[in-house]
Amino acid sequence: MFLNAPVGISGEDRLKCSFTMPAKAINLNKYGAAVQISRDLVVGSVILVKNKRGLQVSARIVSQLTATQGVSTYGIEFVGQQDKASNFWGISFPSNTDERPVSRLLTPQRPMLGASLES
Repeated sequence: MFLNAPVGISGEDRLKCSFTMPAKAINLNKYGAAVQISRDLVVGSVILVKNKRGLQVSARIVSQLTATQGVSTYGIEFVGQQDKASNFWGISFPSNTDERPVSRLLTPQRPMLGASLES
């Protein structure tokens, strides 16, 4: 979904320095989001994400999507605490959509060996 929300992010950056700072979550979905933050993070690391209602969940950095003018956008996926994560954004997502976890969306799709690329 093309919704966004202010969040707080805390964790360790690429230099192993602890941080807590505001960020912007975009493209929210029930599995996570993309977050825009002016910090260099490590793909695979786990951060804490806090929403404006004070709810906090763990999320894994699954990819770096962009880096422009000192702001990086990372794909994050909630880990553990499914009861907290399922209502983290405070909105209901349709259950019959093609939304999948961010990590699955970022996996390149390859044609099967021997399969024709033409229909």
